[in-house]
Amino acid sequence: MKSDVAIIGAGPAGLMLGHLLRKAGIDVVILERQSAEYVLSRIRAGVLEQITVDLMDELGLGARMHKKGLPHHGFYLADGERLIRIDIAELTGKTVMVYGQTEVTRDLMDACAERGIEVVYEASDVTLHNIESDAPYLTYKKDGAEYRLDARFIAGCDGFHGPSRKAIPESVGRTFERIYPFGWLGILADVPPCNEELIYANHDRGFALGSMRSKSRSRYYVQVPLTDRIEDWPDDRLWDELAMRLGPEAGASITRGPALEKSIAPLRSFVFEPMQLGSLFLAGDAAHIVPPTGAKGLNLASSDVAYLSRALIQFFKQGTEEGIASYSKTALARVWKSERFSWSLTTLMHRFPDGDAFGRRMQVAELDYIASSRAAQTALAENYIGLPL
Repeated sequence: MKSDVAIIGAGPAGLMLGHLLRKAGIDVVILERQSAEYVLSRIRAGVLEQITVDLMDELGLGARMHKKGLPHHGFYLADGERLIRIDIAELTGKTVMVYGQTEVTRDLMDACAERGIEVVYEASDVTLHNIESDAPYLTYKKDGAEYRLDARFIAGCDGFHGPSRKAIPESVGRTFERIYPFGWLGILADVPPCNEELIYANHDRGFALGSMRSKSRSRYYVQVPLTDRIEDWPDDRLWDELAMRLGPEAGASITRGPALEKSIAPLRSFVFEPMQLGSLFLAGDAAHIVPPTGAKGLNLASSDVAYLSRALIQFFKQGTEEGIASYSKTALARVWKSERFSWSLTTLMHRFPDGDAFGRRMQVAELDYIASSRAAQTALAENYIGLPL
């Protein structure tokens, strides 16, 4: 089998890249290790920057997003007693869209067949070959048989644990990483959210987030030690903790209900450089991870895909290699700014096990400054809506 571009990973990054390239008349084949049902079962974030919304609209796949999504004009920071609203629409003239990553994936997935995008699900043992040449290829197994996929370029959109990044030799790649000493315990429930906009709370007992997937489905998180287990947090205990950490106003508006899903996710900041080697390009979680504070993961994948699709279209349609040669440098410039924002918001809003009284006073002082400074709120808003491409 042959294709112009072989894409590894059928998450939102790989699917979006496939659609953008196919729209330009470039042949693509996407390999995915898991089944389509498994891909859609993954619960992920759901705040979309304008860049991601615009890409879905550009592909003609934004109708359901605009119908079911929730445009948000602001968000809140809480310090245990008060709510500090950041009016992103007034400060920047832009908004964000609350629309689950699963729904984005579904919209992209459902349109593949009619648009001639071949996706091979349950492709195991994907291995990259000759990535530093002009003739790379992949081998994989499907239903007990082994296959080969030749392509001019390979796009690794296969997440943090996929084979793409591992194909770049250690002598070439460099890793930057910070592991945070806590996790997020999340609960998904079919109850109305406690507030119309997201609330990021810094409380003496730790961080909490009040979020939503729709007007009738809520997503909440609390900071927990990495040693905690889901069994340690029955529903009633979790609801009580959320009501306390989100503060009296938001806490009083919480509607309780049985958990549809509960999980504990570790937090890390991670960047791999470079994001390309020869004919291989990395995008999304294959190259970088951000803590979920600030909702940058999916949106960073979208900006990677925007840069990479433009570069590949220029190569195939205009015969220029300028875009592909500069892809890593261009993408990483935006990646590091988003990493900075996610790291700084995580540092501001969480309690660290080794934190002292001085560090706590600094958090309080920073929140006080944000509450009283339009300049500080503008900087937050600009980063929250997403920096321009």
